[in-house]
Amino acid sequence: MMGEILFLVHRIPYPPDRGDRIRSYHILRHLAARAPVHVVGFVDRPGDVAKVAPLRQICSSLFVDVRRSRVSAGLRAMAKGDSISLTAFRSRAMKAEVKRLLKKRPIDTIFVYSGQMAQFVPEDRGGRRFVMDFVDVDSEKFASYGAKAAGPKGWIHRREGELLQAFEIETAERADLSLFVSEAEAGVFRHISGLGADKVKAVSNGIDTDYFDPAAFPRKDEQNDPLIVFTGQMDYKPNVDAVEHFAKRTFRAIRAKHPNAVFAIVGRDPTPAVKALANRNVIITGEVPDVRPWLAAATVVVAPLEIARGIQNKVLEAMAMARPVVVSAPAFEGLDAERGKHLIVAERLDLANAVSDLIRDPKAAEAMGKVAREWMIQRYGWEAQLTALDDMVGFDGEAADA
Repeated sequence: MMGEILFLVHRIPYPPDRGDRIRSYHILRHLAARAPVHVVGFVDRPGDVAKVAPLRQICSSLFVDVRRSRVSAGLRAMAKGDSISLTAFRSRAMKAEVKRLLKKRPIDTIFVYSGQMAQFVPEDRGGRRFVMDFVDVDSEKFASYGAKAAGPKGWIHRREGELLQAFEIETAERADLSLFVSEAEAGVFRHISGLGADKVKAVSNGIDTDYFDPAAFPRKDEQNDPLIVFTGQMDYKPNVDAVEHFAKRTFRAIRAKHPNAVFAIVGRDPTPAVKALANRNVIITGEVPDVRPWLAAATVVVAPLEIARGIQNKVLEAMAMARPVVVSAPAFEGLDAERGKHLIVAERLDLANAVSDLIRDPKAAEAMGKVAREWMIQRYGWEAQLTALDDMVGFDGEAADA
C-alpha cells in the first residue's frame, strides 16, 4: 500500500491557464486520485495566493510562498555567484514546511516539478522515492539565449546555462527518476548527463479535448478578414521574440497578399515591446478570460518560436480546436504529428507563404484542422499520457480514499 506524496512545484498549478501550470495541474490531479498529496509551492505575486485556494479540494494540504522578484534574485545571485533561477526560488519558510511534512506525515514519494524546486529535497531522504520532473532542459534554453545575445546580456545567459546544467546533472544523479516532456528533451539530457534510459524518461504533455472542443464555438459562415492568432504568456522571452519578428517581418509579407489580414497576440502580461506592436492590423489583447474563442475564430494559428523546449501547449490547444497551425521547427520538435498532414512546419522565410496558402485555400485549411483534432483525441489525451506515471511513482492500482 502506497503512502502519501509530497508535491513540490515552482508555480502553484492553479488556475491551469498557462503551459507550466497546465502540465503540473494534470499531474497533480492524477497523483491525488491515487494517494494523498501535500502541495508545496510558489506564486508569482502576493495577490495570487487567494487564487490557488480551489486546489484544497484536490490535495490533502497546501502551502504557498511568494517567490522573489527577478531583479532581487538577479542582484543576490550575482553577488553570491549563484544561479539566478535557483536564487529566485530560495525560501526558508518553504524549507521548514518540507522538513515538517517529512517528519509528521507518512510520505514515501517526493515528486518535484521544475528543477528549481529540487533544492528543497533533503540529501537524506530517509529511503523515500524522489521523482524529478524537469519538463524541459532549462540549461539548454539559457545557452540558446546566450548564443543569440551579445554583450553583458549574453554573458549572463551563458553563465546561467552553465550553473543550471551543473545543478540539473547533480539533481538527476540523486533522483530515482528524471522526467522530461518529450523523448527529444530526454535524449538531450541523457547526452548531457551520461545517464541512461532507466534513469531519464519522457512523459508527454496532453490536451483536454473535451474542454478544447470547437463544437462549443461554431464558426460563422460569412467570410471575415483573415485572422492570424498567436497565444502565450507575453512576458516570456521566446514568445516576445517570436511575435516581434512575426509582426515586423512575416506579417508584412502576408499583408502584401492579404491587406485586410489581422494578427492577434493573445496572452497576459504583454511587455512594452509587445504593446508597441499594436496598430490597426495588430491586436494586443492582454489577459483574456478564455483563449478558446480566439482560437475558434482564427483563420490560422501560428507558433513561430526560435527558442522552444519540449512540447508547446499552445500548439496542442490550437490543433484540438481544429485550427490549421503553422509552426517553426523548434516549436515542432518533440511533437508526435505528421508535417503537412496535421500541421505545417516552416522556417522564417517560408512562414509567410505557408500562412498565405492556408488563407487562400479555406477548404484545405479546414480539412487540416479536422485531421489535427482527430489526432489530438487519438494521441494526446491526458489520461493516456499519464498512465505511465503509475509505475514510475509506484502505485499499486488502488485509488486514494475520498
